[in-house]
Amino acid sequence: MTAQPTSPQNSGFPGGPRLLADVGGTNARFALEVAPGSIQQINVLACADYPSLADALRAYLALPGVKAVAGAGIVHGAIAIANPVTGDFVRMTNHHWEFSIEALRAACGFEVLVVVNDFTALASSLPFLSDEQKRQVGGGTAQAGAPLGLIGAGTGLGVSGLIPSKCAGKDGGWTALLSEGGHVSFSPANPTEVAILQYAWTEFDHVSAERFMSGVGIELIYRALCAHRGVAREDIAVPEIVRRALDGESALCDEVVETFCCMLGTVAGNLGVTLGAQGGIYIGGGIVPRLGARFDRSGFRARYEQKGRFAQYLGRIPTFVITAEYPAFVGVSAILSDRLASA
Repeated sequence: MTAQPTSPQNSGFPGGPRLLADVGGTNARFALEVAPGSIQQINVLACADYPSLADALRAYLALPGVKAVAGAGIVHGAIAIANPVTGDFVRMTNHHWEFSIEALRAACGFEVLVVVNDFTALASSLPFLSDEQKRQVGGGTAQAGAPLGLIGAGTGLGVSGLIPSKCAGKDGGWTALLSEGGHVSFSPANPTEVAILQYAWTEFDHVSAERFMSGVGIELIYRALCAHRGVAREDIAVPEIVRRALDGESALCDEVVETFCCMLGTVAGNLGVTLGAQGGIYIGGGIVPRLGARFDRSGFRARYEQKGRFAQYLGRIPTFVITAEYPAFVGVSAILSDRLASA
């Protein structure tokens, strides 16, 4: 992505600059794509500061820098959002925003507005990531043209995949999966995780993978381990838990982070065998990149390969942490371009 100043008169798109958005449960990220691959005016707005997505979108479009680039207005846009998108009406899973796509399009003056699941968009970005925008953890070698898997923990747990398409015997690009795999039932792998699951059942009727592999999930693991170890629980949130773990201040907090990483390995391995993702498993979301080297030396990769008779199968599949700062913009841009080309 590049970010050189651009005026509406020299935009590389016939319809002018395009709006791109990546909306999660905590933050809404907006940008303008002024020409293929040239993305600028990136702004991150806190979802809690706005009553609706339309309000956040209008606030972004009203920024002086955005108005200077947009000129007369934006007519084409694409939004990646953290929940299922199965029709016109969208209700967010981890935030209170809800809206009609058509009403949002009309209210904000778009001719074309595409709204897709955020991990569908992130999956669409995977073929475009450079070696500098991802970091391999463990062994394995990606097979060209094979399916790719994607997971990512943040406000929730996103899951998707990218499947190679064929048309009349020729390469036909990729198909991104619309998945809600973060809500599969959690599967413990050892007695400690059984105890953690039993604790979680005191709070939730159904304990999904997302209950643990998310920001609030790390807090849930902390509460469960305090109960399991019989130690006093402090009123601390995920940033403090992670800080104490990374700074070596708390063995308990470090166990929380280690447990999170291993649980994520289970889910990643499940995805690998489910999709036959021999092109690799990619890890996005906001949490893992922040763990840095602590994640690399965790039990993630060992747990990922811990599949009995399929250990060697998974050992050949590489795992990558996505290090690109705004990869979903790349994916949602590709989806919008495909939609406009087929219109």
